[in-house]
Amino acid sequence: MTCIAAIVMDGAVHMMGDSAGVAGLDLSLRKDSKVFRLGDVVMGFTSSFRMGQLLQYNLSVPKHHPDVGLFAYMVTAFIPAVRDCLKSGGYARIDNNEEHGGSFLVGIKGRLFRIESDFQVGESHYPFDAVGCGAPYALGALSVLIDDESRTPEQALSFALLRAERFSAGVRRPFHYEKLEATP
Repeated sequence: MTCIAAIVMDGAVHMMGDSAGVAGLDLSLRKDSKVFRLGDVVMGFTSSFRMGQLLQYNLSVPKHHPDVGLFAYMVTAFIPAVRDCLKSGGYARIDNNEEHGGSFLVGIKGRLFRIESDFQVGESHYPFDAVGCGAPYALGALSVLIDDESRTPEQALSFALLRAERFSAGVRRPFHYEKLEATP
């Protein structure tokens, strides 16, 4: 289920997500958005609406101290807070002695990170990324659109999600958009 895509441009993080809720062959369109702002962070999730609800309403985002690199902060402060949030909400699970959560994108301070289900933190070489079953289609579209200066980031994301919707049964409109302005 899902396609969440994001672009970093001029220090701002632009993120868009679809509205599909998928269980097996059943599809529902959800009013609650998979993309949301949480203080100085924008997030977009796949995997589980429960996980997204916990992140949106229960996560206490730790303060980033300027003397710690942003990637190091994500690994050493942000992820432990996410793990605690998911554990206390009854979502995190242990499988073969490994803790698992879900996948989501995080935009913070003009950068974009992908969090995988094993809680690893990744940052793409490219100024865009996507997660969910529609991600390969959105990434393909964004790899072409990123150089098209006639489109705004919101237009490029919408186009990419429309391509994902065309080829993935787990992606559906309406799309929800958030922009996180650059912060120091």
